[in-house]
Amino acid sequence: MARNHAAPYHVEDAVPSGTVPIGAAVLDLGEQRVAELIEFRRDLHAHPELARQELRSTRVVAERLRAAGLEPRVQSSGTGLICDIDGDDTLSAQRGFQGRIALRADLDALPIQEAPGLSFRSVHEGVSHACGHDIHTTVVLGTGLALAEAAARGLPVPATRLIFQPSEEVMPGGALDMIGSGALDGVGRIVSLHCDPKVDAGRIGLRVGPLTAACDKLAVRLTGPGGHTSRPQLTVDLVHTLAHLVTELPAALSRRVDPRHGLSLVWGAINAGQAANAIPQAGEAHGTVRCMDERAWAEAPDLVLELVDSIAAVYGAKTELDYVRGVPPVVNDVDVIDEMRRAAAEVLGSEGSVSVEQSLGGEDFSWYLRQVPGAMARLGVRTPGDPVQRDLHQPSFLADESAIGVGVRFFTQLILGAGLD
Repeated sequence: MARNHAAPYHVEDAVPSGTVPIGAAVLDLGEQRVAELIEFRRDLHAHPELARQELRSTRVVAERLRAAGLEPRVQSSGTGLICDIDGDDTLSAQRGFQGRIALRADLDALPIQEAPGLSFRSVHEGVSHACGHDIHTTVVLGTGLALAEAAARGLPVPATRLIFQPSEEVMPGGALDMIGSGALDGVGRIVSLHCDPKVDAGRIGLRVGPLTAACDKLAVRLTGPGGHTSRPQLTVDLVHTLAHLVTELPAALSRRVDPRHGLSLVWGAINAGQAANAIPQAGEAHGTVRCMDERAWAEAPDLVLELVDSIAAVYGAKTELDYVRGVPPVVNDVDVIDEMRRAAAEVLGSEGSVSVEQSLGGEDFSWYLRQVPGAMARLGVRTPGDPVQRDLHQPSFLADESAIGVGVRFFTQLILGAGLD
């Protein structure tokens, strides 16, 4: 039965019956704490902020951490923060690595108008959390509060770092800013999660190896002398040329790159001309290049430039290519995924984790994984039985709030591991 998202939340909803009991002193957060997290998430959801504008989101996260006795460090830009939870460094060594375990969340929203219906829908027109970052932030916050509580009770807690990152939705991503400001200093492993509307709430999606694709942006500009539509032979027919470019370039790439590498070019915007009887002097096409193979990703810019020039040359158009490197693939570490699978089993039972496929979506969490081992999990947010097929980056995206309690318990079990026994 579909969940009423405005209904009171009960902690029992987060954990299916018959699962293994988990360290009651820490993981049984109680209805009051879980309800608090849901209210926190609803406040974030109602006040979304675009990339590099996450001032309020950063402030309310920092305030909640300080109220728990922690000392968050806000970035100089005022957007993004890190917060350390001091613990037993030997616990990390026992698990085969040195340094802190980091949990990363992303703060920014999207320039998408939210569909009506929620009592806590976005108050900002044209901006919404259509990718679930409000869920990610709340889960990492809740995990941090649970770990701080565990440390206060004298339970063995590994040294941990919470990373609340701005600007995930823009390329090449705010992860690079966080890394540049020292977010990974002293970190030995890093983990994160991402909402998945194809996975039922109460389940964790896992995959060893590549989880996402590399993703770049490109803009192609064609120019010519312009002219009258009655005499295209005397000029460069820009609209005709642009039409050929946007159809032939993706097709040519499919014949120049091994199909197993999954390179895909999809256009998102095409602009040329204003008058029906005038051939314009310029036209533009904007799109993204996505690739599942890192070597093919490295070779993509030169290949795209070669093909753009060759297609435009047939019609005499001049070209300008703005190719913006985005993000490499997220590649999950096998050992970390094994630990995630065990944690999911502890929290949700033997069926707690499911296998997921590699996505062509891009994720700047990949930049962290180029520095330290780690993994990203998928957090199921689909209400079981929901007949509507929802997806990320859509106005109708909706997350089942029971996923918040599941995510906190999963992450807390993952971080504390054997310390809960």
